[in-house]
Amino acid sequence: MCGITGIFDTRGSADISRAVLQRMNDSQLHRGPDEGSLHIEPGVGLGHRRLSIIDIATGQQPLFNEDGSVVVVFNGEIYNYQQLIPELQALGHVFHTKSDTECIVHAWESWGADCVKRFRGMFAFALWDRNQQTFFLARDRLGVKPMYYALLDDGTLLFGSELKSILAHGGLRREIDPLAVEEYFALGYVAEPRTIFKQAQKLSPAHTLTLRRGQPMPAPVAYWDVRFSLDNPISEADAQAELVQRLKESVRLRMIAEVPLGAFLSGGVDSSAVVA
Repeated sequence: MCGITGIFDTRGSADISRAVLQRMNDSQLHRGPDEGSLHIEPGVGLGHRRLSIIDIATGQQPLFNEDGSVVVVFNGEIYNYQQLIPELQALGHVFHTKSDTECIVHAWESWGADCVKRFRGMFAFALWDRNQQTFFLARDRLGVKPMYYALLDDGTLLFGSELKSILAHGGLRREIDPLAVEEYFALGYVAEPRTIFKQAQKLSPAHTLTLRRGQPMPAPVAYWDVRFSLDNPISEADAQAELVQRLKESVRLRMIAEVPLGAFLSGGVDSSAVVA
């Protein structure tokens, strides 16, 4: 599962408290019981709790590019990383691990914010590019992996896989958003981008947030959406064949792991199809 959290000074290079960042990271211990690490530099603090799935030996995070100028913390899996590695190597990148995480830093170097369009997977990640003084948050197309963030009054940006990591910082105003309460009673959950707190937000699925130090915080940007159309009629037999093909491919991609895998079988149509 993994958990990520961090602090970014959008206005300057204020010192980041290791104790505070450690507290934020420890609040998500249950998401990643295998390992936990921090990275701190002026104005930036990143934390990661790891549940080891791929490249158990060398896939520790935070993870850096070749010269240490780009660092990422990542929750999820990039299913097509084995296809991306040779493409990125051909562009001159040198890989030091066999993890899908390292694809992210090199993809950012080559393709910038558009790197997310090349990823096939479930992910939420935060990336800091020191040379460009740019902080980048991203979430997968369907929002499988969570990402919460909050901009405090002093220009400090907090983020985390769970609201509790942001609360652990101590600077978030705990003012309830009445519209979020209304959504909770109407829908049974609080829809993106709201959270129960006015000052905190969820990054919506298929969105990125790019912050450049010293500049005002922009709005998140969508990089993908579902396209509905009636211009591609298909027969029932073709639809059945395509469904089976897509199910097989989806399950095959998710079998990439260095640990034993299992499946939850509830007896419904979806889990029964996956297990079959």
